[in-house]
Amino acid sequence: MTGFFTLNETEKTITQKLSGLPIDFQAQATVANLYRAANATRKYFTNTVLKDYELSWTGFVVLWVVWIFDGIETRHAADEAGISKSTLSGIIKTMESRGLLERRFDATDRRLVHLHLTQDGGSTMVELFPKFNLKEVEAVSPLRNGEVDQLGNLLKTIITHLESFTEVSMESRTTPW
Repeated sequence: MTGFFTLNETEKTITQKLSGLPIDFQAQATVANLYRAANATRKYFTNTVLKDYELSWTGFVVLWVVWIFDGIETRHAADEAGISKSTLSGIIKTMESRGLLERRFDATDRRLVHLHLTQDGGSTMVELFPKFNLKEVEAVSPLRNGEVDQLGNLLKTIITHLESFTEVSMESRTTPW
């Protein structure tokens, strides 16, 4: 069977497939649901508020990162957006052609490129983000009072835990980059 599977169908199939294996089903289900929630969120925002601005999820995230940090070096933008530098390159070209983003070479090291929003890019984000935030409110609306904060804090705990592995890995590198 191929195509879209509901959460219940997926969980039932996983339970059948993995039964008998030495698996922590609670951890597996939690991480799988985290992944599914992220994908559902991305799809929902792409098909609603971002559609009106002809932005992909990834394009929006890059604009967001550049906007929030008031300019950022390309390698850091890719890292913050969770994409490769080659993927970022295509997004930059698209955003430049739409007049939303510009590249600036570093004054001391021309190998380094910084991204900045154009005036139109900044105006777009100022107009778009309140609408985006309304969809954020809508996305978490099934949660009761306090649950939004609780979920946010639990997710931060997971992120911080996983980032600690990355930091150890980064610190153990022998090259300066």
